[in-house]
Amino acid sequence: MIQSIPNGVYPTMVTPYTADNKIDYNAVEALLHWYKERGVAGVFAVCQSSEIFFLSFEERLALLRFIMAHKPAGMTVVASGHVADDLPTQTEEAKRFIDTGVDAYVFIANRFAKADESDDVLWERMQSVADALPEIGLGVYECPYPYKRVLTPELMAKMAATGRYQFLKDTCCDIDMIRRKLAAVKGSPLKIFNANSATILPSLRAGCAGFSGVMANFHPELYVDLCRCYADDPERAETLQAFLGFASLAECQCYPVNAKYYLQLEGLPLNIDSRARDKREFAPNRQAEIRQMKRLTDDFKQYIL
Repeated sequence: MIQSIPNGVYPTMVTPYTADNKIDYNAVEALLHWYKERGVAGVFAVCQSSEIFFLSFEERLALLRFIMAHKPAGMTVVASGHVADDLPTQTEEAKRFIDTGVDAYVFIANRFAKADESDDVLWERMQSVADALPEIGLGVYECPYPYKRVLTPELMAKMAATGRYQFLKDTCCDIDMIRRKLAAVKGSPLKIFNANSATILPSLRAGCAGFSGVMANFHPELYVDLCRCYADDPERAETLQAFLGFASLAECQCYPVNAKYYLQLEGLPLNIDSRARDKREFAPNRQAEIRQMKRLTDDFKQYIL
């Protein structure tokens, strides 16, 4: 059944591992509750932050099943897991993910066309998979890996016209482009969730439905507060924007290792192991930067919240 995706904050879930490089489900459950306690509307599960390109299909499916079985009450789950290259495999794997009961299944834009192939090719392939799937809300993620395929307003208008698409995780980082996309989907069920912290406030004012980015693994409650106050308290919103935009430089450091370290500092029972990044890159000075960021974030929360 196609469901409307609530507005708000959707953290891109990281995947914790045990010391023997298996998914740490105890930590996954703790993380779900940590997100919920901070007021998020839902989570974007089994996405690039979850290291899906480094998980087998069986691991991706087991992870999503666990999330659906252990998510807190009222938490919306949109999920991907979309990494295959050929359309038949994409279709069959998507059906298995959808069977877990997710609220929306999210395509990765670059899985349907190579960088030198046209939007017509992308649209034809995306729709061939969509037509083969059960009736469920769909989304698209402009994933930066292995290359970033940003959707055009023209393509988004086609998506909106189907009535099936509910969610876009936008990574264009261009507020003018976001405004054109919003115009293209106006009046449709398709909502745009900005992943870029530096443009989150103007994108909310332009009509975006919320935030879905990696920085919600650090301080999601600040994004939640911004989504709640931006229309009625412009001064508070500008202060939040200034902090969140500058703090998002952490994305350029050693993500997702640094996010797992930050979550450790928050008291969550997970280690910093990653399949996507070598944790040895997370040098002592980088760790110090994250500890200092955590202290400043705590001080800022005392001031703003």
